[in-house]
Amino acid sequence: MVKRFFAFVLVSCLIAALPGAVFARADKTTYPVVFAHGMLGFDELVGIDYFGNDYGVFVGDPCDGFLETSCNSEIDKNQQAFAASVNPFQSSELRGLELADAIESYMATVNADCVNIVGHSQGGMDARKAAKLLYDRKGRQVVKVMVSISSPHRGSPVGKGVLDQGPDGMNAFLGVLVDYLVGPVLVGDLSDFEASMKAFVYDDYDPNDGVVTGAKAFNNAYGINDTHVRHYASIITATQGNLNPILGALGLVAPLDIDGDGWCADYTDCNNDGAAGCGDGDFEDGDDDGLVGINSQQMGYRLKHKKSWLWGTYFDEDSTTGYVGDIDRPSQVQATSYSSVIDQDHLDVLGLGVIPYLIPDDFDEEGFYADLIDYIADNEGTSSSGWWWFW
Repeated sequence: MVKRFFAFVLVSCLIAALPGAVFARADKTTYPVVFAHGMLGFDELVGIDYFGNDYGVFVGDPCDGFLETSCNSEIDKNQQAFAASVNPFQSSELRGLELADAIESYMATVNADCVNIVGHSQGGMDARKAAKLLYDRKGRQVVKVMVSISSPHRGSPVGKGVLDQGPDGMNAFLGVLVDYLVGPVLVGDLSDFEASMKAFVYDDYDPNDGVVTGAKAFNNAYGINDTHVRHYASIITATQGNLNPILGALGLVAPLDIDGDGWCADYTDCNNDGAAGCGDGDFEDGDDDGLVGINSQQMGYRLKHKKSWLWGTYFDEDSTTGYVGDIDRPSQVQATSYSSVIDQDHLDVLGLGVIPYLIPDDFDEEGFYADLIDYIADNEGTSSSGWWWFW
């Protein structure tokens, strides 16, 4: 048995040293992985793939061509992945419908029975509605694993802060977004942008406008439901200062205070900042990623990005924070704990380096998403670890 163990270690080390295109870090998922972008996303953000590395390469693109280099060598060469596109500015009610339509069309194209969804920011909210719609349309569970990244499940102060500036302030803010991020071709009218901002406010921002909006109402309609999705998980991001320069350029965003590690027993918007919870009174303790507080981000299991000398990096569930099954009522620990928080701002996890294309940051997007795909493969309920053949 000792000899077998050392042989296993030796072979593992040899495999780790070989190119990822030959021995990928991630197991192939049984079902395709759909990537759902957040607000102001489309196929691209600042001219690069929304879910890309520092050089604009889609992290879900496997190296399946001869001598292909513009790809993610750390995922299986047969991995299926799809970057969905929905309206860059709208409510999650509308975007979730568009996401369901895009997924259904993609499933028909690749002949897939089910999918997994990774949603960043608002995309993590859209995914919950899409999962319900797909269940209703197919009469069965379609989404196996859903992972949200940096998602404002319980609101963000940014939404209310922008809305409070009125039409002139919103127009100015939208102008900054157009200039720095998406360009006018992707932007609708101000009402679309206003709908996006209202989706980020926990409570109904305007009870007198005849339309019920806000994250709380959305959560009531599209909460966590094991019938719709087999496995829910989330990745929490926050950082202390040094926000991505692109976020810093959005002068109307950065000054907004986010007190993102507070909790109150009834989990209402206790301090009227637009997000559920009350805050702890400290705005500078690294409790947000520049746009969303840590108290808003957990859905299902909280994932921890771990590292070991043998296995390298991988995702596992954080046992200290438990499971958020009622998305509107996380525990005090879940709303305030810094455990397993990824030290990145809201856009760094999308591959926006110090200067896109030119100066990368130190965040390994290919490895990060390969580890996430591997986690998804382990939790679809359809496959076993690829290591058993050694034994």
